[in-house]
Amino acid sequence: MANHIESIGVDTVPDNQRTGKPRNIISVFVGSNLSLSVMVFGWLGILYGLSWWQSVSAILVGTSIAAAFVSTSSLLGWRAATNNSVSSGAFFGVKGRLIASFVGLLLCIQYVALTVWTGGEIISAGWARLTDTKVSDSLIAIGYAVIAVAVVIFAVLGYSWIIKLNKYVTYLMGALVILSVIGLWSTFDPSYPGDPEVYALGSLWPTWFLTALTCGAAGPISYVTQTGDWSRYISESAHSARDIVKNTFAAMIVGLSIPTLFGAFVAIAAFDEESFAGGFVAGSPSWLIIPLLLVGFIGSLGQGSINLYSMGLDMDAILPKLSRLQSTVLVAGISTGLVFIGKFIYDAEAAVTNSVLFLTSLASSWIVISLFGYYKNKGNFDKAALQVFNKRESGGKYWFTGGWNLKATFSWIVGSVIGILGISTVDYVGPIASALGDVDVSVPGAVISALVVYALLER
Repeated sequence: MANHIESIGVDTVPDNQRTGKPRNIISVFVGSNLSLSVMVFGWLGILYGLSWWQSVSAILVGTSIAAAFVSTSSLLGWRAATNNSVSSGAFFGVKGRLIASFVGLLLCIQYVALTVWTGGEIISAGWARLTDTKVSDSLIAIGYAVIAVAVVIFAVLGYSWIIKLNKYVTYLMGALVILSVIGLWSTFDPSYPGDPEVYALGSLWPTWFLTALTCGAAGPISYVTQTGDWSRYISESAHSARDIVKNTFAAMIVGLSIPTLFGAFVAIAAFDEESFAGGFVAGSPSWLIIPLLLVGFIGSLGQGSINLYSMGLDMDAILPKLSRLQSTVLVAGISTGLVFIGKFIYDAEAAVTNSVLFLTSLASSWIVISLFGYYKNKGNFDKAALQVFNKRESGGKYWFTGGWNLKATFSWIVGSVIGILGISTVDYVGPIASALGDVDVSVPGAVISALVVYALLER
């Protein structure tokens, strides 16, 4: 078994092992996103009070704009032959790249927790309906544990196993989604007008922008630190930058739009304001329950494994003494623990919305600085110099000031703060958003401010 476990962490991938194909990026991100943890974002749009067509437009606009922006992030790992966090050391410094590692770790913790939560919920609800019993806390806990253990196995096995897994997940989940559409079609109303009385932000356009960001743009942006995990195994000499960007863009559009729109479809056909999974199960015909159990299990494998795999790499980058295997098991325990705590303490809708927008602001300001640096340096990296911190050494091309590029770090802080001040949710409205009529401008605010400050400092 040990021979099948990937041994490479965030160190440079040897050229003779860079045998991946650009289409692998599509396989990974399409298969992994056909999961309840992505579908639940479509439910949020309806929960915010939007109609079917308003939700569709917000999801597609947000996803398309963000996908165009994020698709170039895969070039970092591809040119540097390591993950995006370590690659960013060329711009933030070999210690400054810990910013990306921490942001990536927080993003992945959130999405692994969301995967275990949604997968465990539908498995427990489906099993309860199948056996005509009540959903109990112990049954939910078992559902969480089943998902967590299965996800850990594939994340530990690593790159090649996750690629194979998601190729099968794409077809299986595609078939299950089609079955679900058939089963719920009779109760779906495309003319559903929404409910203006429950608009999340009080009126249409602020709520629409919130949906475009939370249910649309946040999806691609959440992967800015992860795209390099998969492009780092693709050869620079065998494939072009155009191939990498094109496949990443397609992966984001297809992989995120379909499950999110499906989630909105389910929310209208089988609405439950307390639980997406609960409504899905309760509103489905009896013949669909077993397929729904498969949706919960199989879909969680793909999404959970890529996020947990990335978490292991980020933790490996933060704590070089740990192996990728040790790092993966550690962060798996943290994420699963958060699910058990959050289940009984915090409101799910508020938790998802607030954390997504907060982390999206941090990620947006980081990636725009990294991409600016990438194009300024024409995509050239000193691969050996990037690994200085991992080897517990000092000095080199990217040492800057004690391992930190203070200009990039300051620019990231400015962008992140501006982004957070531009957030608008039910629980929190930043002063910038408030001044603009409660419209959420967190992502454009973070991107523009970080880019302008960094460009001025680098003149």
